[in-house]
Amino acid sequence: MRQQLLRFNWFLVLTTVCGLMLFVGLNGCTQTRLCQVKPSFELPKAFSLKGDQELPKKWWQSLNDAQLDSVIEESLGNNFTIRSAWDRLTQAEQTAIKAGADLYPSVTYRGHAERIRVEGDEDATYTSDYSASLIVGYEVDLWGRIKSAHQAAILDTEAAQENVSAAAMTLTATISKTWYQLAEAKQKEKIIERQIQTNEKILEVIRVQFRQAQVAAADVFSQERLVQSSRGQLIRVKENIAVLQNKLSILMGKTPGPWWSDTSIELISLSQLPKIDVPSVVIQRRPDVIRSYKIVQSADQLLASAIADQYPTISLSAGAETYATRPVDLFDHWLANLAANLAGPLFDAGYRKAEVKRRLAIVSERLNDYSQLVLEALRETEDAISQENYQRLYLESLQKELALARDVYDRTYQNYLKGQLDYLRVLDAVVTMQDLEQNELTARRVLIERRIDLCRSIAGGWPLQRPENPKLSK
Repeated sequence: MRQQLLRFNWFLVLTTVCGLMLFVGLNGCTQTRLCQVKPSFELPKAFSLKGDQELPKKWWQSLNDAQLDSVIEESLGNNFTIRSAWDRLTQAEQTAIKAGADLYPSVTYRGHAERIRVEGDEDATYTSDYSASLIVGYEVDLWGRIKSAHQAAILDTEAAQENVSAAAMTLTATISKTWYQLAEAKQKEKIIERQIQTNEKILEVIRVQFRQAQVAAADVFSQERLVQSSRGQLIRVKENIAVLQNKLSILMGKTPGPWWSDTSIELISLSQLPKIDVPSVVIQRRPDVIRSYKIVQSADQLLASAIADQYPTISLSAGAETYATRPVDLFDHWLANLAANLAGPLFDAGYRKAEVKRRLAIVSERLNDYSQLVLEALRETEDAISQENYQRLYLESLQKELALARDVYDRTYQNYLKGQLDYLRVLDAVVTMQDLEQNELTARRVLIERRIDLCRSIAGGWPLQRPENPKLSK
């Protein structure tokens, strides 16, 4: 008899659980909102220029710089900003799991044992109570409130994933620019050292002429001032190299230090312009735009959840409890129950309606943010195209001017040695030439940065390796 009662009561509990699972299946048919996310304007048909070279997923590889490739790969695994983005993704994933838990029944168990001592006139008596229970609860999501909240959490997770990609995109662009700023500074150091040698050579000639009473003391002082000015420039460049090396170290997750003091870094020559797809394709693969897209959809799902919260809710619960005074008799006595509850708002002073309107305004705000971001993305691409084009023209003009300045200096200096020109003409020629040498170097670096901006504006995400969770110390 005992075994029959045991089988019957467990059958009752299992039947209840199966019934609740059936409600879960029916609840899956609930429809949720999904608004159309698109800018409030027409996208242009094409950008102003088109390239021929295919852009790799890891866009920096298009620069063909093996040293930079190595630095970036190390940085993606060690940079703490990227690691923080991964941590935020993990948080979003677990939040989505929590939000989805309410779609399924909750099952809890409880056990209790109690020993009571009662003192009598002659001796003490003891009584024992034992109980065990199993409780199942479930909210029937008739209007899709829970499902919409869960879907919003899933979309937040997808947005967090794109946030990781966007952070990686920002990091790679920042490292690339810092790398070539360091390259410029190290090459400028060499240029200034050569310029100092040239200026000191001219100074020696002027000193000889001064001792021969061929030039005035003012000419010697002017050339000495130029030498000292060049030495001051060299000091500032060395300072910039140290600062850039520290910055690059931090980006790579290292302590600040002169890690590249003995490394030769060169400014690269750019290849052909990368292939630029139509704006609609470029926009759809940018991580920051995709993230904004997901945020709009998430806000829309939360609006749907707020709308459903205005309607009644149905909750089901089932339980089975057994009790006895001896553990051996624990399963002889059973009490089972099945209950359904209906609850809904009767009067809330407009609280839920206000929440719906607030959520509607949030969706509108997110849509406007998305439209603005698309406009900014289009502008970034067009700016990068124009800036690279004009910077290239400027660099070509500067290089022609530098070539002329070198010719002017060579002829002026030779004529000065022959006594045909005064020193001021030489001073003007050498200062102009040396300024142009440094400006030409900077212009080459800026051109590379323009290409980096262009690649960043049209590139999409790439597969990233997720770091292991840190082991927190106790």
